[in-house]
Amino acid sequence: METSREPIATVAPATELSIVVPIFNEEESVGPLIERIVEAMAAYPETWELVLVDDGSADRTLPNARSYLDRPGLNLKIVELQRNFGQTAAMQAGIDTAIGRLIATLDGDLQNDPNDIPGMVSALEERELDLLVGWRKNRKDGLVLRKIPSWCANYLIGKITGVKLHDYGCSLKIYRSTVIKQVKLMGEMHRFIPAWVAGVVPSSRIGEMEVTHHARQHGTSKYGISRTFRVILDLLSVMFFMRYKARPGHFFGSLGLGTGFLSAVILTWLFIEKVAFGADIGGRPLLILGFMLFLSSVQLITTGILAEMIARTYYRDDAQPNYIVRQIFGNP
Repeated sequence: METSREPIATVAPATELSIVVPIFNEEESVGPLIERIVEAMAAYPETWELVLVDDGSADRTLPNARSYLDRPGLNLKIVELQRNFGQTAAMQAGIDTAIGRLIATLDGDLQNDPNDIPGMVSALEERELDLLVGWRKNRKDGLVLRKIPSWCANYLIGKITGVKLHDYGCSLKIYRSTVIKQVKLMGEMHRFIPAWVAGVVPSSRIGEMEVTHHARQHGTSKYGISRTFRVILDLLSVMFFMRYKARPGHFFGSLGLGTGFLSAVILTWLFIEKVAFGADIGGRPLLILGFMLFLSSVQLITTGILAEMIARTYYRDDAQPNYIVRQIFGNP
């Protein structure tokens, strides 16, 4: 007697690792980059995917990348952004698209070595970390334009954020997706990812590991000394958000109370001079300074109150991403 058999539903295995690479005008590098990633991950025992984010390239970067979509054994996704939004937005787009339990990020200029990824994944798990940052101990970059500004930035970031690392700027990092997806990257904030992650997990779960760094082989660097000024401004923003994100009124209120105290001291002294000694204070610059400090105090305190009100809805209502995807190629 023949029995009917219901088809057995198969569930696709969950993706263990997503490799996210922002690329911009890297037509000569993108092909070798994909080849090196495939070679580096050949012995990786778990499922993985490659997510390339084309950040509005004006050369043949995108067509060259798309030629690998049909390569057997390669789970490739290509996210094409509508225009150039910058490395931070491109990285955010890749993280949002990634479906892996772990996420690795690296640059698309072949300076980061994909062969470091399997070892970093193992180290992340063994050390029970949420973020493992690459340390380019033997960095192959120019001294004046790249290394010295980087050393200064690393020192300042460590002092202000309290997260002690040797190399904040290395794009080669491994994250647990549940952690990095809680962090929204804006501006030039990809340099401060460890600091932002420290806002959602203990800093003890953030570590670093020495990685290989190669000299650029194709094209030119997209960054120059001018980025230092943007880093300084973003560093101030990081300091403010880390310390006063939930209580901005304390920041502005402290400044307001300080200027108010100085104003009170100046005006009280002038009042004593006027009443006790009959001094003419009408034309004294100190009187103008006292009133200006008083007005500044009132303005700072009211700004703090408004900031407290805005902070309650800032992240809840701001669901708009900082990039626009034109289309996505590859497997869903």
